[in-house]
Amino acid sequence: MIRFILTRLLQVLAVLAVMSFVIYALIGLMPGDPVDLMLTADPHLTAADVARLKALYGIDRPLGERYLAWAEAALSGDFGYSRLYSTRAIAALMPRLANTALLMGTSFVLALGLALPLGALAARRPGSLFDILANLMSFAGISVPAFWLALVLILIFAVGLGWLPAGGIATIGDGGITDRVWHLVLPVATLTLASSGTYLRYMRAGMIEALRQDYIRTARAKGAGEGRVLWAHALRNALIPVITVVALSFGSLFSGALITETMFAYPGMGKLIYDAILGNDFNLALAGLLFATLLVLLSNLAADIAYAAADPRIVYR
Repeated sequence: MIRFILTRLLQVLAVLAVMSFVIYALIGLMPGDPVDLMLTADPHLTAADVARLKALYGIDRPLGERYLAWAEAALSGDFGYSRLYSTRAIAALMPRLANTALLMGTSFVLALGLALPLGALAARRPGSLFDILANLMSFAGISVPAFWLALVLILIFAVGLGWLPAGGIATIGDGGITDRVWHLVLPVATLTLASSGTYLRYMRAGMIEALRQDYIRTARAKGAGEGRVLWAHALRNALIPVITVVALSFGSLFSGALITETMFAYPGMGKLIYDAILGNDFNLALAGLLFATLLVLLSNLAADIAYAAADPRIVYR
């Protein structure tokens, strides 16, 4: 297992290096650059000034040379300067990453805690009233757009009842934990309801398939209780497809839910990357996209490890 993990980590580094060049090239193909923006903002700049600034920052060099210079600096921890936030790109990225980790991590845990037990219990008696209600909840979570759900929650709990704040991360002048929690309730509820439907659907399907297997009949014939059959024998085998779906969604969660963050004016990773691309903040956009790529790669590695933990028959050599 250790050799497998080390091999996969080397593959992650190789893919990350290739993707860094691809992202750098795509961003380099975007129209305009910071010096061109300075020219449009300051009419006193001349063509000679623009040429001198481009030579100073290396923008006039070929793409390959610029990438190698950027990669050398990035390996030392320098991802450049953010023109939107007037600070280093990493310094602008880390607070947004912490906000996204709090928001997405909380919704991720709640969605799994809600969907997995409901899916397992619904699969115990397919066609029952509980199964019908679980299916209804699943289809609603899959079908309802996140922006519509966010608007409904804002209209009901913020505008109508006035119980919760409509957006933001904290009240101005109040940085307490309780205030942060109140501001998290609506965005966390939106993401939890929007993502739990998919997990519930896959969990139910996996459990129904697992409960039809011969080893389940053998366990029942040996006198195992229904709870032990459901949670000890069937659950681990039913988790394999769920782990795949969770791994695919994990990277996108922590790269930021742009729609939800925009609806609730939440300063997270998704909004940061979006604003950086629109504002031609190349260094910040590149750092954010690379970090999102790294999370996707690591989540797939974590899924492979979880496969072996859930099913002892899976062995990596």
